[in-house]
Amino acid sequence: MELGIYSFGDRHPDPITGEQVSVADALAQTIERIRLADELGLSFYGLGEHHLDQYAISNPGTVLAAAASVTENITLSSAVTVLSTEDPVRVYQQFTTLDQLSRGRAELLAGRGSFTESFPLFGARLEDYDDLFDEKLALLLHLDRQDPITWSGKFREPLDGVRVLPRPYRDRLRISIGTGGNPESSIRTGLLGLPVVYAVIGGQPERFKPLVDLYRKAGESGGHAPGDLHVTMGGIGLIAKNSQDAKEAFFPYWMETMRYGSKARGWPLPTRAHYDEYAKDANSLFVGSPQEVAERMISVGKLVGADRYAMQMDWSGVPHPVVMNAIELLGTEVLPQVRAELG
Repeated sequence: MELGIYSFGDRHPDPITGEQVSVADALAQTIERIRLADELGLSFYGLGEHHLDQYAISNPGTVLAAAASVTENITLSSAVTVLSTEDPVRVYQQFTTLDQLSRGRAELLAGRGSFTESFPLFGARLEDYDDLFDEKLALLLHLDRQDPITWSGKFREPLDGVRVLPRPYRDRLRISIGTGGNPESSIRTGLLGLPVVYAVIGGQPERFKPLVDLYRKAGESGGHAPGDLHVTMGGIGLIAKNSQDAKEAFFPYWMETMRYGSKARGWPLPTRAHYDEYAKDANSLFVGSPQEVAERMISVGKLVGADRYAMQMDWSGVPHPVVMNAIELLGTEVLPQVRAELG
């Protein structure tokens, strides 16, 4: 099983000091983390987009392009690109450019997004939420498979025999689909034969097994070989040498985002007791020692059938040295255990 990391460039006001990392510093730290992950042999680093003051990254492709110049092997991906509010032609060009810069290491993770701030910002209507995504995904896939392309739809002007350049470094750009757990999304992604990425924000990863089974069954029905299907599980956590140190370090930052989510989206506000239960034995929050986190990843990999696990460890803006230490432990202590057990 591959291991990797994802981030949105979190820069919430620090719940302990009250200070907020500047955008420039948050971006510089992100590049430093990606470079370390590459040096340690981690296979994936994804950057997601937000358009809010609490997050430094609104354009993942630009930051990933900077990372391409200081890395050699790691896959550089969005996590996610909110396709519903993007122009698929422009997005495709951005990521094929990244693919050329990185010599074939780009991945475009397309999704609807869990926040909706990009809709009014880019003039998209929430009433068209599903139709926008469906049409733009169809166009994105046609762009990758047809050169030149002739295409027409509801939400943009038609294309008539147009070449969209540059082309990918290899025959195809790696395009994957992100979902929060909608069964229809799993089925559709499987039928298309695309990689799927499940965002496990709350609850145990094991609850996604029925969705993974749906995805793989749909892929088989669509005529795709099992080896062409790929499942990534994404979750949050933090690793420290000592399990309790990890849990104590992560709690205030986890709680900061819970407060923000409660205010912005009406989430019920959890307590420390809830957190302790979620983090116990790295249950649903992968917070703990390298041994704890490795054991949970191995368990999830075996039960769910995941091909890749990606962690967000800078939740709310966990301090940079703490995140760097966690990445080091993920690469030097967790990765060897997972590889020994799962290959």
